[in-house]
Amino acid sequence: MNPYKIAIIEDDEAIANAVEVFLKNQGYEVYKAENGAKGWELIQKQSVDLAIIDVMMPIMDGISLTMKIREAYDFPIIMLSAKSEDIDKITGLNIGADDYVSKPFVPMELLARVNAQLRRYQRYLKKEVVEDNGDLLVQKGLELSRSKKQVIVDGEPVKLTPSEFKILELFMLHPGRVFSGDEIYERIWNEKAVNTETVMVHIRNLRDKIEVNTKNPMYIKVVWGLGYKLDPE
Repeated sequence: MNPYKIAIIEDDEAIANAVEVFLKNQGYEVYKAENGAKGWELIQKQSVDLAIIDVMMPIMDGISLTMKIREAYDFPIIMLSAKSEDIDKITGLNIGADDYVSKPFVPMELLARVNAQLRRYQRYLKKEVVEDNGDLLVQKGLELSRSKKQVIVDGEPVKLTPSEFKILELFMLHPGRVFSGDEIYERIWNEKAVNTETVMVHIRNLRDKIEVNTKNPMYIKVVWGLGYKLDPE
């Protein structure tokens, strides 16, 4: 039996029921809510490991719900949106969603993304050390504690999502090395890169949190045509 609990927050009953059946067949424990307001009540009552949230819902939409969740929880969020709602996808990633799936979707694609997010989140919770035994990584005014999952910028703690933390950790383990968008995606999400737009959004969010001036960043810099690096100078 799969131990993970998943919340499906979707106002289209047919889609919610289909996703529920598919996830239950994989052994997941599933909870459902038909709008953002009820979804928020559900998340406060139940300890969930991942939420699948539709963008367009009555009473409280998926963007507003994701913002509320990120004020208190850091479990993975996968957003569902129609292909025409590209701006909502970007907005969702900007305010804390970890991934999105466009409707209509193939159930196996959604399952693969659920599995990938849960694997990454469990490594985050277990404080897994991947490439280095050092706990504290320091670069100029930037400090990252791998055991505490804590980042401090110029003496002030900064709250990062699990994806942002792993990206920053990757850069701090290899200062000066240039990583392409595809390489970052494959290292952080542990699957073949299919959409580096997700990486771009997460890096933009990360810069907003750690840089004094995002137009003239001190830490994460773009190497045009190649990717990104953490500037060690």
